[in-house]
Amino acid sequence: MKVMIVEDENIIALELERIVQDAGHQTIGPVSTIEQALAHASRSEVALVDLSLADGLSGAQLARRLIDRFGVDVIFVTGSPESVGNGIEGALDVIAKPFTDERIASALSRAQSLRRDYEGRNAVF
Repeated sequence: MKVMIVEDENIIALELERIVQDAGHQTIGPVSTIEQALAHASRSEVALVDLSLADGLSGAQLARRLIDRFGVDVIFVTGSPESVGNGIEGALDVIAKPFTDERIASALSRAQSLRRDYEGRNAVF
């Protein structure tokens, strides 16, 4: 899968990049603003999105656009998971910081399975 990392803290972004690559996926980014993320959205299948980005508390707004316009699966990775409340429709998961490699890899595996199931149901024979 092609996984976009949307995170403005460089150390965390690099850690996510390592985990994604170790799980066998290709990374896009890291990017740290809505504008940068939207520029790469069409090449992405999944996005790991922080709520607080370089351009403010814009992660939820970005997620809505990624889901609705580009069909990107969104997994929030945030220090304030309570800010997501009951979730955002269409988002796959909310992971609290600090996170573990296993927690990120598990969410990516779930996203990959859901994508495979969806593509299988919509295949044209």
